[in-house]
Amino acid sequence: MYKRKLLVIFSIIGVLIGTYFISSFYQIFFLSNTSFSNEASYVFIDRDDTIDSLEIQLLPLLKSVDRFLLAAEKKGYTTRLRPGKYKLVPDMGNNDLINVLRSQRQTVSVVFNNQERLEDLTIRLADQLEPETSDFLNAFYDIEFLKANGFTTENALSMYLPNSYNAFWDTTPENFRELMLKSYRRFWNNDRIEKAKKIGLTPNEVYILASIVHKESVKKDEQPKIAGLYLNRLRKGMKLQADPTVIFALKRASDNFKQQIKRVLYKDLRLNSPYNTYKINGLTPGPIAMPDLSAIEAVLNPDKHDYLYFVVSPSNPGYHLFAKNLAQHNKNKKEYVSWINKLKIYR
Repeated sequence: MYKRKLLVIFSIIGVLIGTYFISSFYQIFFLSNTSFSNEASYVFIDRDDTIDSLEIQLLPLLKSVDRFLLAAEKKGYTTRLRPGKYKLVPDMGNNDLINVLRSQRQTVSVVFNNQERLEDLTIRLADQLEPETSDFLNAFYDIEFLKANGFTTENALSMYLPNSYNAFWDTTPENFRELMLKSYRRFWNNDRIEKAKKIGLTPNEVYILASIVHKESVKKDEQPKIAGLYLNRLRKGMKLQADPTVIFALKRASDNFKQQIKRVLYKDLRLNSPYNTYKINGLTPGPIAMPDLSAIEAVLNPDKHDYLYFVVSPSNPGYHLFAKNLAQHNKNKKEYVSWINKLKIYR
């Protein structure tokens, strides 16, 4: 009888201990440990993060960070953090949380357009991805990479087409550079390359001219007309005489790309710069901005006409007055100058 009582007691104790361990195991690994109610929360782990810095990020998202850390230690995660963006959803237990943080990196949508220089692009990218601006700049201006792929430091921006791209948040600048190169090569398919050849330009030159067209007008319906005009001037051996290139040259000479220049003065036209198309023949060494894709398509599919001159239209904002000869252009220009003087735009 006594032995039977002891056996029962030990059995009960065993059950209680087992229940305790099972309950503890369940709480540590499988009991919901999230404290947010929104559809999802995101955690960003960079290359310098440790379990301590991750703990700070998780504090507002978890009911018990201590339980998470205990589970992380048991699963060997505390010293094996992987950089990236991770999506957490409500009611996740620590086991699921750790599995997500271990292997389910999320991509981010990287968006950019109309950046004036490669330097501006890298700032935009650093706002959306983990690497620093300087890291992007070093990769994008890598001489060996540029030379191997047909670019120079002057036209390196030509490889970057405005769009939305999916990339891992912790992608390296080199990997992102490769993503852009693949996109560039897909864009420049046989059809577009043939169109470029027909107008006597390389893909990089198309991009450069498109940047000038874009700076002249963002009106998609007018861009092919402007592109056709500049191609007419190139064919005739005339200087492009594009005011946006002078503005770029002025900014470049002063190393101040934040300044606003709304009016080009006669004295500006005397600036010695490879970007001043009132001084140089042909195209500039590189683009003066990142053009919209519509401007690139406008250069590849230009309007056919005899126009050689144009100036901003005072009566139709955003559009231009076109002329086939200098006499008509001077008449249009007089109308434009009178209008801009009335607006008191002197610079």
